[in-house]
Order: sequence, then structure tokens, then C-alpha cells
Amino acid sequence: MFKKILIANRGEIACRVIKSARRMGIKTVAVFSDADRNALHVRMADEAIHIGPAPANQSYIVIDRIMEAVRQSGAEAVHPGYGFLSENSKFAEALEAEGVAFIGPPKGAIEAMGDKITSKKIAQEADVSTVPGYMGLIADADEAVKISGEIGYPVMIKASAGGGGKGMRIAWTDDEAREGFQSSKNEAASSFGDDRIFIEKFVTQPRHIEIQVLADQHGNAVYLHERECSIQRRNQKVIEEAPSPFLDAATRKAMGEQSVALAQAVGYTSAGTVEFIVDGERNFYFLEMNTRLQVEHPVTELITGVDLVEQMIRVAAGEKLPFAQDDLKINGWAMESRLYAEDPYRGFLPSIGRLTRYRPPEEVHDDTHAVRNDTGVYEGGEISMYYDPMIAKLCTWGPDRAAAIEEMRLALDAFEVEGIGHNLPFLAAVYDHEKFTSGNMTTAFIEEEYPDGFEGVTLEASTLKRIAAACAAMHRVGEIRRSRISGRMDNHERVVGAEWDVALQGDRFTALIEADRSGADVTVDGTTFRVESDWRPGQPVAHLVVDGAPLVLKVGKVPSGFRVRYRGADLKVHVRTPRQAELAALMPEKLAPDTSKLLLCPMPGLIVKVNVQEGDAVQEGQSLCTVEAMKMENILRAERAGTVTKINAGVGDSLAVDDVIMEFE
Repeated sequence: MFKKILIANRGEIACRVIKSARRMGIKTVAVFSDADRNALHVRMADEAIHIGPAPANQSYIVIDRIMEAVRQSGAEAVHPGYGFLSENSKFAEALEAEGVAFIGPPKGAIEAMGDKITSKKIAQEADVSTVPGYMGLIADADEAVKISGEIGYPVMIKASAGGGGKGMRIAWTDDEAREGFQSSKNEAASSFGDDRIFIEKFVTQPRHIEIQVLADQHGNAVYLHERECSIQRRNQKVIEEAPSPFLDAATRKAMGEQSVALAQAVGYTSAGTVEFIVDGERNFYFLEMNTRLQVEHPVTELITGVDLVEQMIRVAAGEKLPFAQDDLKINGWAMESRLYAEDPYRGFLPSIGRLTRYRPPEEVHDDTHAVRNDTGVYEGGEISMYYDPMIAKLCTWGPDRAAAIEEMRLALDAFEVEGIGHNLPFLAAVYDHEKFTSGNMTTAFIEEEYPDGFEGVTLEASTLKRIAAACAAMHRVGEIRRSRISGRMDNHERVVGAEWDVALQGDRFTALIEADRSGADVTVDGTTFRVESDWRPGQPVAHLVVDGAPLVLKVGKVPSGFRVRYRGADLKVHVRTPRQAELAALMPEKLAPDTSKLLLCPMPGLIVKVNVQEGDAVQEGQSLCTVEAMKMENILRAERAGTVTKINAGVGDSLAVDDVIMEFE
């Protein structure tokens, strides 16, 4: 077995590999760029080596820099994680020439299956059903438009070396194909160092299901069942689960056996994933093979009990798989939520900055439930504009799907993140959505259910009453504390009342409180709730029990009440005496400033293209400029017709959120 391995990656996956290596007694070497000098993976590793400037194309994907780190450290093997150089055959070749083991598949398998164009050709030759498309290289945007028209819109424009949603665009028109081709090409070049593009038919109403395979160097190969990854945004997976709620045993077996056969046909070893589109009749179509560890591998580990990273290391060291296909059963259900540094209220645009608070839920693993959080950040750390916006992968396990979902709801409720925009509210909303809980979703879920973007959740009346009862009880605790502050002149006279007016989400309730030593009975408009909690003012998370059921609220102080975040809803809850409520109703509302004639930067990023000049007349939907953030290009468009009167930012400028890019009349 290896004594020392180098992880050619960063963030949560580097930390994940370090954990398995540590359990195996293997020393680890981290690599880091200027931006990652104080990163968590650097702190966790036994050694750390600097490899260059912040941009990935000057550090993490420069083979020579990684190879120099390998030589300097004396590492016997390299784990590439995912992304970066994980599917780069030249990197595997360089390691082989150096006599260093690559913890991944052989160079030939990477070339055969890691390239999406080649893999589709091999699949077609093996009589595997594939999605219609053009597998040749595409020279320019004009050719992309021509091919798209021949295939028939909508089409998917994809980077040949892509992954993780990078270098992928859906086009419905010639103009979108032209723009999408160039953006995909740019993203592919910056993320993978390979700007080759291909185009295939975009299948509407699909389900995205993938099979995890594992093969050793002795001819043994198995599949570890499937994962469903149908909750996606911009082709980036957001929620994954294992197994799929859609497959039956016969389809699962057929997909698994076909995946193993495909892997063995190309001499594959190590962990890999075969991805399929599955239609409503459970017909499945090969999409691609990812010749690396997948981001969503933890859900497979939770239902099989297999540490995939450990098995990758053992396979690379020449060991045989310790199990056969019949040994791999499905135990329970697992969910994974990807926590991203992106603001769902701003169209999921990237958010960067300091994590002023980062408190994930406590990790547990027993026979009844499990909570696991794979992360590469820490409280006080910086979220950089240079890399993928994923903060953490929160996973839960339960004996069945409903139990795993409920565990995830509670874990999301308790997850504290402050200082940046993040998608926790959106994730919470999905887990309460009927289409998701029923398992009746497709990869179009987000586009169908949130066509105008995510604007938060409107809670049902019954839930509002529970929250009103909880907040009334919490407010009373705060008022009692205030009445006992030393030095107040009215301490001996002030009595905390039992009747309160609670306003939230446009509704008002009357709450009557009868407290005792263990809690309070709170009657809200005729319904009585038993509220119990040890919450104290100032605590950012309130763990309550309301009528015997847990209620976890994120709370912050606002005048006369709280800011409460719960299950995708962001509420201002005002708790007042009846007289205070009467007076508050007479106060005028503060109006927001008019920004309708301004193009504001929606995220921190870099201006890479400006498409208009001062004096130009623009139409609704017209492309105005392109902002790059976290390896993704974002095209900003005109919301209405007008004339550009002033341009305040140019190519190369770094902007913060809400910086004015241009003005209109």
C-alpha cells in the first residue's frame, strides 16, 4: 500500500480524499494556489505545496506544476479528485512516465471514455442507444448554427472535456446557438484547457440517472446501483439521491450490467460513472462516461457501505475488489444537497466574500439515520471568485425515502451560513415540493416550477400559526430578560403581558400565552400550541418542539420581533402589544429606490465583453455585456427597450454586487 499520496485538487473533494487516506494510515500532500493559501484542505493535509497564481489555468490544471509538486513531495500516487486534471490523459501519462500511480483509470480508458465525442462513437459501435447528435469537431459559431438546425432545436451544446455543468448550454434558436457555442468554448478552455465542442439533441422531460461502477486490475468489475440527479439548474446537479425512485429492479439490473460491460470493453479500472437519460417508459439512453469520482458519490457510499475513495486507492495499488456483485445490496435511501455560494433571489448568480458564520448540522451515523457534510470551507474563510461555487455537500440517510427527506429537512433547517448569498432557502423549498416528494420530477423541474426564478416560499396558514406561536413565546422570553436588566427604574413595576399581536407574511394573529416551567401554551386565533424550547435571546438558531414535533428556525433580531428563515421562507415577524400594533399600522412604508434605468452587476465578477456603446438603442432581451464569475460566463440582457446613455465599466474591470455597469434613458 502507498505511504504517501498527493491530491491534485482543492476544496471539499481534497478534504474528502484526505479523510479516507488518513483512515488508511496514508500521509497526504495538498497543493494550493495563491487564493487557497489558508484553505481547509491545506490545513488538513500532512504537507502542502504552493503551485501558482489563483486562476486554475495557472495552477491546478498546469500539469508541470503538479508534477513538480509530486517530485518535491515524494508522493507515490496521485488522486485527481474531480474536475481539473481528473480526466486528462496527458496527466495520467506524465505520472506513468514518472513512475507514480494514478488513482484513476488507465490512460487508454480516459481517452476512450473521458472524451464525450469518442465515448459516444464507442457506445454506438457497441449497439448502445445514444441521443442523436453531431459527434465531429465544430469549427466556429456558423457551423454550430448549421448543425443545430439540422439536428432540430432544442439542442445541447457541450464541451467535449466538460463536466460539472461547465461548458454546457441549451439553445432553442439560431441566436442562442451562436451565443452558446462561444460561451461554452470559452468556459471549456478556462476550466479544462480543452475548447472542443459538440452538439446533441436536447431531450425534453428526461430523467438523469447514472450507474456507479468499480473495476480492479484483475478483470473484476461491479456496479454499485444508481443515483438519480434530476434536480438540475443550468445542467449543474443540485440534489441527488440513491437509489432512484423511478427505476424498477429489472431496469436497474439492465443498466448496471450494460455499464459494467461498457467499462470492461475499454479496459476500465477504478471508480467511474455511466450516465443515462431515462424516459417515461424506462427506456434508457447512454449519455457519457465520467472517468473519475463523481461529486455525488457520498449517496452511493451511504446506501452500500462502500468507501469509494478507499477502493480507488486500493485498486491503484493493485489490490482485488473485496466483494462481488451479489454482495452489493441497497440499504435504505440517501439524499445529497449541494450548498452553493449563489443567491437564489438573484437568479442563482454567484456570491463571494467571507463566511462570517458557518455552522453545519452535527454529523451522525447510526442504524436509524445519518447526517454527513463534505466541505472544504470554515467559518471566517473566503469564498473566492476563481473556483466552483460549491460550499458543501450535505447528505442524509434513512431507512426509506420519506425518512431520508425528513432528515434532510431538519439538517437544512439547522445549517447556518452567513456573510454570502447561498441556496439553502431554495434547497429547503425543493424538499417540501409535492412533485419532488412524490418522486415525479424530471431534469426540467426547476425551469417548470420556478420559471420566473426563485422568490421564496409562501407558507401555509397552519405553518404560519406554528411559527407565530413559537415567535410569541420567544419574544416573551426576551421581554422577561429585559424586565430584569439591572438598573432599570421600572423593574419592580413592569409586568410582561400575556396578549400579543403577531404579524408575518401579510397576516396578523392574536397570541395568548400561558407559561409554566417547562414551556408555554400559546393560543393563536383559537388554536392552542404547546411550545417548548431552551432558546435564549441572541442565539441564531432556535430548536423548538411545537405540539410534540420539532421546529427549527433561523432567527435574527429586528425591531419589535425577528427575522425568521424556515423551509425556503424569509419572514419578518413582528411581535407587538395590541397598542403597539395599532400604532405600527399607521406608519408609512419605506419605498425602494428606482433602479429601472440602470444595469446593475448582479454578482461579483469580471467584465469580459461589452456588446453596446453609448448612444446605442437596445431592445428587450438584447445582450449588453458578459460577466465571468466562478468559471461561468453570465450574459446580461436588457430588460426593456431604451438607449444607452452612459457606460461605467469596461472589459477587464472587476465589479461588486450592484455596481452600475451602464445607464439608460
